[in-house]
Amino acid sequence: MIHVEPHGVRIPALGLGTFGLNGRVAERIVGHALDAGYRHVDTAQMYGNEAEVGAAIRRSSVPRDEIWLTTKIWPDRFRADDLLRAAEESVRRLGTEPDLLLLHWPNPDVPLEETVGALSEARSRGHARHIGISNFTTALICEAVAHAAAPLLVDQVEYHPYLDQSAVLGELERHGMALIAYSPIGRGAVFRDRTLQRIGASHGKNPGQVTLRWLLQQGVAAIPRSSREANVEANLEIFDFALSDAEMAEISGLARPDGRMVQPTAAPDWD
Repeated sequence: MIHVEPHGVRIPALGLGTFGLNGRVAERIVGHALDAGYRHVDTAQMYGNEAEVGAAIRRSSVPRDEIWLTTKIWPDRFRADDLLRAAEESVRRLGTEPDLLLLHWPNPDVPLEETVGALSEARSRGHARHIGISNFTTALICEAVAHAAAPLLVDQVEYHPYLDQSAVLGELERHGMALIAYSPIGRGAVFRDRTLQRIGASHGKNPGQVTLRWLLQQGVAAIPRSSREANVEANLEIFDFALSDAEMAEISGLARPDGRMVQPTAAPDWD
C-alpha cells in the first residue's frame, strides 16, 4: 500500500468512501473492504453511517491500529461548544477515536478562528488523533493553518481528471499538507472517456483504475466509494502498474472549466 505522509503522519493513499452507504450495506461494504486489503475508511456525521462503520471495524479481524479512520463535522455544528459536543458524539457512534477529524465544509457565518480553535481543542481532549479540513480554498487553507494549534494534515476536496486542482495542491504542499480526493472517478464519468479507455487498455486496466493511479502518482490520496464488492476489489488493483509522464500529462489535460461536479449552494468561491 502506498501512503501519503503529511507532517510525517502515514495515511494509506487508497481508502473507501462511504457517502450514500447506509445501514447493513455500509457495514457489509466496510467489512468487505477491510477483508480485501483496505486500511483507510472515510465517513462523516452527515452520512448517517458512523455507527455502522464503527461496527464493521470492530467486527473485522484487522487490528484497529492498522486502520485509518476519518470522519467529518457538518458546518451547522461549528460554534465552539457545539463542535466539541459533535466531536464527542462521533466518538460514541464510531465506538473509537477517529484518526482524523475534518471540518466538512467552510461556514462563513462562524469565525474560522473559533471553529479551528475548537477543532484543535477536540484533538487535545482525545476526540481525534489528528485534524484537518475539507472543501477549503487556497485562501481558507492559509487562514485555517494560521489559527490551528496542531498541524492540519489534509484538505479533502473533489478531484478527478476533469477538475484542475493544481492551485489547491500547491498551497497544501507549502503547508506540508496532503490532498485527499473525493469523487475521484468523476461520478463514473471516467468510464466513458475514450482517452482513459485507451490508456487503460495499454496497461490491462479499466479507466477507473487508471484515474486512481493518476491521483496516487501525484502524491494524492483517493477515497472512491462503491456499494458493490467487485468494484471495491477492482479499485485495489492499482499498485502493479505505473503511468508514464506522457500519460500523466494527457490525463491532466482532460480538465475543463465546467469540470466540477459537486457544487452545493453553500460552496465557497472556488479557486
